[in-house]
Amino acid sequence: MQVQAGKYRGRKIRHIPSRDIRPCSSRVKKSLFDTIGARLDFEDLEVLDLFAGFGNMGFESLSRGARSACFVEQNRQALETMKGTAADLGVTAMSRFVMADVTAFLRRDEGVAYDLVFCDPPYRWEDYGSLVRPIVTGGVLASEGLLLVEHHSSHDFSSLPGYLFHKDYGTTRVSFFTRDTEP
Repeated sequence: MQVQAGKYRGRKIRHIPSRDIRPCSSRVKKSLFDTIGARLDFEDLEVLDLFAGFGNMGFESLSRGARSACFVEQNRQALETMKGTAADLGVTAMSRFVMADVTAFLRRDEGVAYDLVFCDPPYRWEDYGSLVRPIVTGGVLASEGLLLVEHHSSHDFSSLPGYLFHKDYGTTRVSFFTRDTEP
C-alpha cells in the first residue's frame, strides 16, 4: 500500500497482516480519487476516515492537499500503525486518531463538519442506513461535502437520503452521497 499522488506520492502506508481489515485496492482508490478530484478541490479539505483500517484514504487525501484528517478505527494495532505512517509522512499535526466504534463516534456532536467522509465498514455490516443517515442529515458532512461508502455490489442505497450515484468495481461498489437538506 502506498500513496498514489500528491506531495507524498510513492511513500509507503504501514500495515500489518489482519483478517479484520480490508484495504481499498489501488485500482479502486485511483478511480475514486479521480472522481472526487472532478468534484472537489482537495486543498484545505477536512477529511473523516471511518473504519479507517490503516488510513489509506485519509493519507491519500492529506497528500493531495487536505488540511486535516480524522481517522476513526477501533482496532488498536491498526490505529498505532496509522500513527507510525503519520510520523513517517510528517503529518502527525494534521492527523487526529480516534479509537472508537464508528456508530458511537457518529452519535457525538463534535461541532466539526467534514468536507469529505470515507466510510468502509466490514462487508458483513447489517445496517448501512444507520451509518449514512447521521452523516448526511446531521452535522457530520459539510454542505458541499461528499460521503463515499464502500460496500458489496449487491446493496442498492439509491433510496437513502443524499444519494448521488454509485460506481462498481467487480463485487465492490462505492456509493456517493451529499448532505441532505430536506427536512
